[in-house]
Amino acid sequence: EVGSEDIDILPNGLAFISSGLKYTGLTSFAPDKPGEIFLMDLNEDYPRAVELRISRGFDLSSFNPHGISTYID
Repeated sequence: EVGSEDIDILPNGLAFISSGLKYTGLTSFAPDKPGEIFLMDLNEDYPRAVELRISRGFDLSSFNPHGISTYID
C-alpha cells in the first residue's frame, strides 16, 4: 500500500521486504501506520507478500525500517 524500502532474497527463494520508511522531506501516504516486514515466497506460482507478525513487547509505533539484510549461518 505504501511501497517497499528494501528487499533481500534468500537463495531458497524467500524474499523479505521492509516497508514504511518515514523521514522529514519524504511524502508518506500512511503517516500514522507503523513500518512492516513482509515475506514473499518467489517459488509460488502466484507469489504474494504476507505481513509478518512482530513479537509482543516490540514498540511498533516507532518502527521505521530502513533497509533489510539477512544472515545465513
